[in-house]
Amino acid sequence: MDKIESFISAAANFVWGVPLLVLVMGGGIFFMFYSGFAPFSYFKHALDVLRGKYDDPDAPGDVSHFQALSGALAATIGMGNVSGVAIAIVMGGPGVIFWMWVSAFFGMATKFFTCTLAVMYRGKDSNGDVQGGPMYVITEGLGKKWKPLAVFFSVFCFFGATPIFQANQVIQVTNDVLLIPAGFAWAGSFTSNLVMGLVITALTCLVIFGGIKRIGLVASRMVPFMVVLYMACVLYIMGIHFLDIPHIFGMILSDAFTAKAAMGGAIGALIIEGAKRASFSNEAGIGTAPLMHGASKTKEPVREGLVAMMGPAIDTLIVCTLTGFAILATNVWQTTDTNGITLTGKAFEAAMPTVGPFLLFLCVLIFGFTTLFSYSYYGTKCVSFLAGAKYAHYFNYWYVSIIIVGSITTLTMVVDFINVMFGLMAIPTMVGAILLAPKVKAAANDYFGRVKRGELVKQS
Repeated sequence: MDKIESFISAAANFVWGVPLLVLVMGGGIFFMFYSGFAPFSYFKHALDVLRGKYDDPDAPGDVSHFQALSGALAATIGMGNVSGVAIAIVMGGPGVIFWMWVSAFFGMATKFFTCTLAVMYRGKDSNGDVQGGPMYVITEGLGKKWKPLAVFFSVFCFFGATPIFQANQVIQVTNDVLLIPAGFAWAGSFTSNLVMGLVITALTCLVIFGGIKRIGLVASRMVPFMVVLYMACVLYIMGIHFLDIPHIFGMILSDAFTAKAAMGGAIGALIIEGAKRASFSNEAGIGTAPLMHGASKTKEPVREGLVAMMGPAIDTLIVCTLTGFAILATNVWQTTDTNGITLTGKAFEAAMPTVGPFLLFLCVLIFGFTTLFSYSYYGTKCVSFLAGAKYAHYFNYWYVSIIIVGSITTLTMVVDFINVMFGLMAIPTMVGAILLAPKVKAAANDYFGRVKRGELVKQS
């Protein structure tokens, strides 16, 4: 197992090298300036779309704009925001938060382009049903000769869209908050973790075998609650450390350009760590969000791109920032050698003794399970593309078996494995989006022109 863990770690470092950083972050910068920052000018319009003001019940697709964003956020606002940020700070120091901000800011433009394309170039599966996602963007937008790139994405998404990280961290927080404090001698043992993995598997099966409509319905109900609850907890922590906020900002900005806290002055390594964690958190450029947004009920691709653009803002600029501030304000990142969800738990316990860990436990359960539900949909679409729609449901059996693997695997191996898969998924997603960027710009100019002229009618 040590050899396997070392191999996966080396693979993660290789994949997330300078070339991929240039493709992901450089691509986001390109999208931002190429669009002329236009999507940001229509943020209010995007909110109206999200609220259902422009919903068309007769439009093609399976879920509403709100359900599509909720489903995507259910996958992105998850353990990456709670334990992923803790991992980032331990590995990169406070400065990594700044580079997560930078990556997320440009990631908003990336989401706009990739998710607009997901609706613009929807294809059909072997059953004739309309589908969206990077593989269809590539084959429908670039042509059949690019299909190997679409297959490349689908294969690595098959392995990347798995619940291995979420299962691992849900079990870890259950051990930390409930079982170990209660004095259970078997807490954290192989058998204990395996049993909890089986329980998580059973609960996940109740939702994912119901398909995208059930996933969208569950996510749209759970996501708003989980965001409000988690933000209330972290804002409370920030409230009692209010006087430390200027110092925290200063520490983040200073370390972002010195990397003294954890990287020994290696700014390049710090930027890569920030981009890697931001991508793990909000998944801009990875290709998972277009799979969900491509199912939206709309005839206007740009409209869905505007909704998707909110994802990185909510996920990284707000939720991840609050988590980072809580960890830095309570100083637990320097006073303990814990990592992942355990470190975030220490921050909650330091600020809210006794009740804090239980509130985090509740948040983590919602975070973890909503992500578990959404990721299954991504994998089924990949299997449908690779082997045919009639085989898509078989992915769910593979999917639930991976929950058990995640429950008994180390955090380091799990994180490195996901980083490898996400990095490889980003290559076809970003290449396809960059090549088709002129199509998005033309569609955006047309759509925004109609908005200005008042030609788009709101639903009553």
